Amino acid sequence: MISTIINMFKIKELRQRLLFTVGLLAIYRIGCYVPAPGINPDMLSRFFGSGSGDLLNLMDLFTGGAMRQLTIFALGVMPYISASIIIQLMTSVVPALERLFREGEAGWWKIN
Repeated sequence: MISTIINMFKIKELRQRLLFTVGLLAIYRIGCYVPAPGINPDMLSRFFGSGSGDLLNLMDLFTGGAMRQLTIFALGVMPYISASIIIQLMTSVVPALERLFREGEAGWWKIN
């Protein structure tokens, strides 16, 4: 088994993939400790302690405690989805965004 582990690091492509995966896991773990800006941690801990948020307590269980601290990575993809919906709604209101939207793929690259 030790020889298998040693051989994993001898192959360049496999070593790069393993280090990339370990790096992403490290970034994710660090992001689970960075609190979201604008959140009052005292109020949040009181909310979770009161027992009124049973659904949030269940979500906290599935996120490994990241929801209780309301960290950046506990938010998931919701900020991205909300931002894309807002941008799509703004394309009908703001003329500059509407022009970019009508340009086709090049305009979408600029909007994104």
